[in-house]
Amino acid sequence: MSRSTHDTPASDAVRAVRPSGTDSRAESMGQGALAPLFDAPSLDARHVRARPGPTTASAARQRKLHVGHFAFMRAVVQGLDPRDSWERYLRLEGEASDQRTVRATIAWIRDEFAAAAKRQDQFGTARLVRIDATRIADPVLELPSLEAFAAEQGLEDERQAEQIAAYEAVYGRATQRLRRRARLIARQLEALRWLEGLIAQSPKAGDAVAAWLNPTLAGHLEAADIFTLAQLVERINGVGLRWHAGIRALGEGKAQRIVEWLQEHQDSIALQLGRHVAMPRSRLYAHELRAVVAAATDIRPLEKFIVPAELDGTQGLYRRPQAQCLLKATNDYQAILAWLRAKQGLTPEQKAQLKSRRRQRDTGVEQDLDWLQLLSHTQRAYRKEAERFLLWAITQQGKALSSMSNEDCIAYRDFLADPQPRSRWCGARARERWSPLWRPFEGPLSPSAQRHAITILKNLYAFLVDQNYLMGNPWSAVGVPRAAGPKLNAGRSFSVAQWQFIEAQLQMLPVTSAHQRLRFALHLLYATGLRLSEAVAARVDDLQWVEYPAEASDDEPLQGWLLRVIGKGHKEREVPLPSEVVGELARYLASRGLEADPQDIGNQGAFLLGKASDAAERAPGLSAGQVFDPRQGIAATTLYDQVKAFFADCASVLRQQGDAKGAERFARASTHWLRHSHASHAIAAGMPIEIAQQNLGHASLATTTVYVTTEKRRRMKAVEAFWRR
Repeated sequence: MSRSTHDTPASDAVRAVRPSGTDSRAESMGQGALAPLFDAPSLDARHVRARPGPTTASAARQRKLHVGHFAFMRAVVQGLDPRDSWERYLRLEGEASDQRTVRATIAWIRDEFAAAAKRQDQFGTARLVRIDATRIADPVLELPSLEAFAAEQGLEDERQAEQIAAYEAVYGRATQRLRRRARLIARQLEALRWLEGLIAQSPKAGDAVAAWLNPTLAGHLEAADIFTLAQLVERINGVGLRWHAGIRALGEGKAQRIVEWLQEHQDSIALQLGRHVAMPRSRLYAHELRAVVAAATDIRPLEKFIVPAELDGTQGLYRRPQAQCLLKATNDYQAILAWLRAKQGLTPEQKAQLKSRRRQRDTGVEQDLDWLQLLSHTQRAYRKEAERFLLWAITQQGKALSSMSNEDCIAYRDFLADPQPRSRWCGARARERWSPLWRPFEGPLSPSAQRHAITILKNLYAFLVDQNYLMGNPWSAVGVPRAAGPKLNAGRSFSVAQWQFIEAQLQMLPVTSAHQRLRFALHLLYATGLRLSEAVAARVDDLQWVEYPAEASDDEPLQGWLLRVIGKGHKEREVPLPSEVVGELARYLASRGLEADPQDIGNQGAFLLGKASDAAERAPGLSAGQVFDPRQGIAATTLYDQVKAFFADCASVLRQQGDAKGAERFARASTHWLRHSHASHAIAAGMPIEIAQQNLGHASLATTTVYVTTEKRRRMKAVEAFWRR
């Protein structure tokens, strides 16, 4: 067609369907693109039933509009594919297939646009942005070009004026409506450009989640104590891929949309999500997790805490001359590390086992402070208290550890009862040390926990005094809070009847590898009184068959099994193991593909408690790519969680039976209750207290005496008898 053809009214009418300023994709999408999703008579707010959400937000929780809202509305006005536009700009709001959400969101956006125009006294613009342009012309009508019309009508040889006249005769009314619609679209696009410059905002770290997320989604986050975008980013970085676990009604799909939105706006928020957020823990290296939080002079774990040079203790008020010190440490931080190293640590074998259980990979290259991740129970307890005191001294008191006075120590003792501000010092217990959610405290310490902390700090300063690092111990004159009761609570145990109930519940469990392990573990803990850490560390090699000759008081020789146990402080002891429990072990070993005879050479190196052999069949998704090793052991947390879950099920059964008190006890019970139950039941059955002490590994007979209830029972019975009389 010649150039003059484009200047004709008919050509203008055809081109009016595609006004200037529209997205080029409108040409290929066609004007009927809105129909598949928006098939209601109108999208105007008057025709959409309001739902709790954006349109009913209070002024205090007013949602904000970002450039994505305007981009989406431009696409709606121009007739682009709504599903594609929704996925591109507003996917955070919900699924594109949820027409109710889409319509309510469009109605809310138009209301916000109109309200903004009215605030500027632009009432005509306010009415303009509410109009649905798709109602002016039939969106499914597609007009042919003048050339196509002429070819169809056989008018190719006619003059252009006659072609235009024929075109107007057929499509004149439709072209008028399309011209009107095109003018309206152009005006609406101009209004959107003006409004975008007026009210569009970018997300900031301090903004409330309710300002950017739909109210339902924001409500779920706020219920999990996530109120700002900064807290949301901290939560995601602090937990990783499964950050949404534990937040009600927040599934993987919604969580992924939130992550994508935060990544899209990370420049304006000025907070970035780490690479680890998109990867499962098993694929991450240890150094990648350690890099999530940078070292700083702030609330950080000991290995990431930077002590300011002026507070490092080099010139501490109570330091002895370096030439007289028995330590190589030249500052307080190094002195703390020397003190930790002096405590009994893990053996090389135990360190290797701990590394093998870690959920992230290791490069094998040792860093200077990597040993702080491989500590014994004692070292971890001591590190925790020294870490807390160091952080408090530097960040809150502004003093070096070697400059702390008796008055400072008393102030810290009071601080332990209520660490403030809570948001800075306290966090959830489960947060790992690499996580930005890690905090030194969970909350206020109980009197017994305060006493424990002060005892450890006294030990730290006594060590520094003994090594001629300090001239005195400021903690020596600090009183410790009195405990409300004995250190061991013998009441945290099951009665004989409750243990029989446990046995009955065990018999009702389905036959799985995990349940076989649970049955054997409960019998092992109850029969021996082992600590949880001792039970999961025990190997088949630690079992020994012994025979003792007959004595004068007993004509029969004695034979049986002894279990070698490494307890607290790496103290070794031998604990008798009933033959019935060993028989159950034999069946459990056979179920794992090992030899039933514990002393068989094929069982060397195998742990008493192993991983579930049927995990691949029962949980194929979790065990994908893993090779089952029947000799491999389990982490203490694995057994602890399994026992807690079993006790919770027992509590549910008792609650259904009307035993509320028994259900409450089972709900609080843990693996340590089995140790207490063993001690209480064994002594009540006549076991000499010194034998119970040896089996339990108590350093003092006074500790075991807590379980002696004979005298208390006799006194209670006497009082009851007196009252009945």
